[in-house]
Formats: sequence, C-alpha cells, structure tokens
Amino acid sequence: MIEKRITGIQQIGIGVKNLNEAWKWYKKAFGMDIRVFEDDTVAELMLPYTGGEPRQRHAALAVNIQGGGGFEIWQYKGRIPEAAAFSLQVGDLGIFAAKVKSKNIRNSFQELSDAGVSILGGLVTAPNGKQHFFVKDPFNNIFDVVEGNSWFHDDKKHGGGTYGAIIGVTNIDLALKVYSGILGYDHVEYDETGEFGDLYKIPGGTGKFRRILLSHSLKRTGGFSRLFGESKIELIQALDRKPEYIFKNRLWGDLGFIHLCFDIQGMKELKKECTEKGFPFTVDSEVKSGESFDMGEAAGHFSYIEDPDGTLIEFVETHRVPILKKLGISINMTKRDPLKNLPDWLVKGMRFNRFKG
Repeated sequence: MIEKRITGIQQIGIGVKNLNEAWKWYKKAFGMDIRVFEDDTVAELMLPYTGGEPRQRHAALAVNIQGGGGFEIWQYKGRIPEAAAFSLQVGDLGIFAAKVKSKNIRNSFQELSDAGVSILGGLVTAPNGKQHFFVKDPFNNIFDVVEGNSWFHDDKKHGGGTYGAIIGVTNIDLALKVYSGILGYDHVEYDETGEFGDLYKIPGGTGKFRRILLSHSLKRTGGFSRLFGESKIELIQALDRKPEYIFKNRLWGDLGFIHLCFDIQGMKELKKECTEKGFPFTVDSEVKSGESFDMGEAAGHFSYIEDPDGTLIEFVETHRVPILKKLGISINMTKRDPLKNLPDWLVKGMRFNRFKG
C-alpha cells in the first residue's frame, strides 16, 4: 500500500458567474494560462454540499507554468450562483483570500497597478517583516500577493500561482489538528495576537486577531511537486467579534473560494489517518466510481474533509493528466514511482495547452 504523501497545493477552487470572463482576468493578472482540464458535466458526488442534488457545472483547472498551485474556476449551469448575504470580513470562517506568489513584490505591485487592478491599500509589512499587498478581482475575491522562493520555469511573468490561503477559524489550536497534524504545516513562522497594520485596508482588518503563519518543514516530493513548490497557510482568529461562516446558507460552488485542494498519493492511508484523527472523509469518489473518477481530460480519486469550522479541504490522487492534448499525450501516474518527481521537460510540455481567451 502506498504511504500517504502530500505533493503540494494542486489548486484553490473559485466559484464564479462566468468562467470564461473570470479566466481571462486571471490569465492577465496572474498568468494562469495553462489549461490542465476543462469539464462541462454534472457534479454527482458532492451531494452533501450541493443541496442534495446533482448539479450541472462547467469547471476548468488553470495553472501558471512558473510555479504554484492552480485555480479551479467553477461555474454553476442551470442555477445562478449566490454571493454571501453579508459583507465578508477577515476572520470570517472559511477561505477569506488566496495567496499568490511574486518573484519580486515591488515589480508585481507596479505591474498590477499599471494594469488597473484594484489594490487594497499599498505595500504593507507582515509580522514576519516581509512585504506583501492585497488585490481584489472584479468578482469581489481578495488575493494576498507575497514573495515566493520556489520557481519551476521562467515564463517572463511577474509571479506564479497559488501559494496558500488565509483561512478564518474560531480556534487556532483546534484548527492545527488539520493544518499541522494532517496537512503537514508544522513550522510556525509567526504566532501573534493584537491589531495588525498590514490588514487595515481589507474588510474587517482593524479588529483584534490571533494570527499564525504556517509552512512545511519537509520538502514536498513526487509527481508534480516541483511545479507546485512550497506553500503556506495563514490562520486568523477574530477575538473581538463573532465571525460568520463564509458559506452560510449557500452551496459549494457558489461565489468565492470554495475549497483548497491538495495533490496527494496514498489515498487509502490518508483516509485511515483522517478518520483516526477525527476528520473523516465527507465525500469519497471511490465509493461510487471505483478507483478512478473521470474529470474530462484528466482522471483520479478525490475526497473531501472539513476543518473544525466546516472549511472544505479537497484531496486528489491523480491517475491521468494530459500533457500535450493536441497529440493525445497524457501521463498515467499509476504506473510511475510515487517517490519520484516527473521530469521537468515533461511537465513543461503543458505550455502547449495555453488558454487563448
């Protein structure tokens, strides 16, 4: 049996009203221009989170070949996706912002400013002494642009893809059972309580918080780990107000950040570990679909757990992924040594699957 291994953040899910419009914007702002898969079918296995009904949807996984996780851009078909009924504030329960990485924070700030992207405030300094800044997309989603130090390929862009997330929790110590105990973010870069000047310009940012930034001490290996690179999770606990659940009275796939997805190996061992630690799978594609779930051009085994506040964490054990679609070339991951990284030249072949827009 293959041991459990997390190879990196595969993607962050973003619910939108118009997939093509959103994708064009993410391509322009963050260089998310490689199409890994695109699937226009029915989500049949997410019934606990889709009101008990299968739902038609159009989804695409886009990545930036320079490195980082992707965006799974997700659009309901047949129903209008709902926004939250209240104004989201930092510390609300769930994924408040996606972290995306920059090669040089000042260059990214200037390039996005020149492109007319909505920047919330200016360059600010985090508790670890590093500069970062927040931007808001046209669809009301917030991104935290931070400097990254792991890169896969030079594609002449200012930055890369998903580097992590800011997640609101009610109790950081309880949440660590998932984020450190299961996901391996075991290194604390800072753990501070108070008011934070770098949050003042984002909604709710003038409050009092406990704030912890986590990274992983073990280097991710295997599969696409070199493309995904390092990542960080920031947990924020509001101390002077009662936070709202971001997806209160809404469905998975509605507007906003819907899940954080990890590429993994050893799904059966992971399932056992999650159950033993009190976070059993709430969705498991193997139950209905056997060993491999078809995702259009890709295939794999996926599952979900919830953190203590109901935030959805997805796991995907990839079985098949397209590399050169025009030539019908894909990789069968089940026939490869799970301990070895895919050759760089092979992964870079995905550059030929660019989204033209």
